Amino acid sequence: MSFLGTGFAAETGPHIQGKGLILRPFSVSDYSEWVKLRTVSREHLVPWEPAWAKNELTLASFRRRVRHYKREAREDLGYAFTIVEALSHEMLGGVTLSNLRRGVSQSASLGYWTGSPHVRKGVMSRAVSILLPYVFKELCLHRLEAASMPSNSASIKVLEKNGFVREGFARRLLKINGVWEDHLLFGLIADDVELSETKT
Repeated sequence: MSFLGTGFAAETGPHIQGKGLILRPFSVSDYSEWVKLRTVSREHLVPWEPAWAKNELTLASFRRRVRHYKREAREDLGYAFTIVEALSHEMLGGVTLSNLRRGVSQSASLGYWTGSPHVRKGVMSRAVSILLPYVFKELCLHRLEAASMPSNSASIKVLEKNGFVREGFARRLLKINGVWEDHLLFGLIADDVELSETKT
């Protein structure tokens, strides 16, 4: 696993590579591949995401999304990456670090999605595993949080495989596809990762 250009430049930003994947920031030039993957994956993604806006897949909406990602990164509030296959550079999905808090918290929230042609291939488990050293060593965060609907067994498996601990249950936490849904709460702290590395 390696970090390439980990100081966040306005256009390039950090590139994280390992386990056959590259995590890199989104750019406007990703639009055609992104919209194709999101379109073919819509049926798969809709049950697990906030309701899609009518203009969700337009170029204008994607441009706003990329501008938002860049602004968040410049201000150290969040980081968004597209997941690409290292050899073919095919887009496989995305992963985000959002709601990044410094001060006494030093924490962030983890989110992710996989395109439907690439599910059940271990893509997200690998992506999260190579993201964790960046979270705890490069960003120097103490804690990473995640939430999953109880019925989303694939998402829960990704978290548990990467050492996240189930910490609680939040009623009607997030509005998913127009409905307020219960979520299981997971957490991972830097000490957990260091302990895991010591044992291996």
